[in-house]
Amino acid sequence: MSRSAHPAGPRHADVLTEGHYSAPPTDLNALDAKVWSRTVTRTPEGAVSMGGIEVTRLAEEFGTPAYFVDEADFRARCRAWRDAFGREADVFYAGKAFLSRAVVRWLHEEGLNLDVCSGGELTTALDAGMPAERIAFHGNNKTEDEIHRAIEAGVGRIVLDSFQEIVRVSHIAERLGRRQRVQIRVTVGVEAHTHEFIATAHEDQKFGIALAGGQAAEAVRRALTLDGIELIGIHSHIGSQIFDMAGFEVSARRVVQLLAEVRDEHGVELPEIDLGGGLGIAYTPEDDPREPHEIARALGEIVTRECEAAGLRTPRISVEPGRAIVGPTAFTLYEVGTIKPLEGLRTYVSVDGGMSDNIRTALYDAEYTVALVSRSSDAEPMLVRVVGKHCESGDIVVRDAFLPADLAPGDLIAVPATGAYCRSMASNYNHALRPPVVAVEGGAARVIVRRETEEDLLRLDVG
Repeated sequence: MSRSAHPAGPRHADVLTEGHYSAPPTDLNALDAKVWSRTVTRTPEGAVSMGGIEVTRLAEEFGTPAYFVDEADFRARCRAWRDAFGREADVFYAGKAFLSRAVVRWLHEEGLNLDVCSGGELTTALDAGMPAERIAFHGNNKTEDEIHRAIEAGVGRIVLDSFQEIVRVSHIAERLGRRQRVQIRVTVGVEAHTHEFIATAHEDQKFGIALAGGQAAEAVRRALTLDGIELIGIHSHIGSQIFDMAGFEVSARRVVQLLAEVRDEHGVELPEIDLGGGLGIAYTPEDDPREPHEIARALGEIVTRECEAAGLRTPRISVEPGRAIVGPTAFTLYEVGTIKPLEGLRTYVSVDGGMSDNIRTALYDAEYTVALVSRSSDAEPMLVRVVGKHCESGDIVVRDAFLPADLAPGDLIAVPATGAYCRSMASNYNHALRPPVVAVEGGAARVIVRRETEEDLLRLDVG
């Protein structure tokens, strides 16, 4: 077994120590293709462009901070995942990474399914025209209203997360005169090599029903007796920002073992397994993510091998990439406000956003890179910490990076790979206004989620 996936236990993910940073790059003007979206380039004049539009023009039209999404890149990644898995598997985009009506339309047009985990995500999906049968509904504590709405809409599957939910979904479906297709989410005792707070398959956490102690087997037993639900498979998710297949191999082996136990006890071969998502992306040049076709081949081989060993027909596989699709397609554009050198340490670069538009650094010790994008520079590199404007010492966007020593207030800098979770987890801390999301494609840009206004804040504050 790889050291990067192991049975759950006291060891959690390793996090980088304070002051960890690589050597400065040889060329501060270079844009690493692993980190930036596909249409991002630096023009001969020195400014960076996306989709044929320079960032200076984008900033003038849409302001900063703002998220800019490369629509062509997003669609290309959808097609890559769809083509890699083909017709014998299902790809569900994990809407929690980032969801809007425009994104739902892109997914629909590119042939992907959609995974939602709240009533709000469900409403957005249906309003934007995603066929209900192509929607999966997750969540560890779905309300009765959410379950009712999902079943009434005709969602293709509901992922059951507890013993109570098994009964709750069945009863609501019966009241509606339906038989709802469901999967049972199991925790398989594998903790992917990731941050403790986003490792989701070890037993001591809120998601799923544990394989340990026969709990998952009992959940299957109960589900098979209820008239309001049709059990179609088992769901597993082992973590986030995963770069190798070792954890999936252990997880698949244990899920297939459960399928074999179900066959032996009940005479039923469940037709589907969902191996979840969590595939990593490149936030820095040091990250080395796998391509969709590599992931599809590896997962297919793992499941086929384990099923052959257990004497089972190979079930239909589902996967749930979210970050792996939208994460690399966007950058956040900031304007530099103040620059504060601390001799012998680093230079603090304050921008007009911060933890309200990207909480991941504070929450997960997430690493990002950053570049000067409004112009090029031949100045020497200086070690910087990019920080926000909020009243928190932990308001850090990029912990350690290098920018040109001639950086000045008013320059535009961009943080790539911010398509996933940044807007989804954005807040109004300090009454900050959440930034807009702007889609850029083929020389045109349009707002798909508008910037909040102070009127929006006051409209919610009813006194």
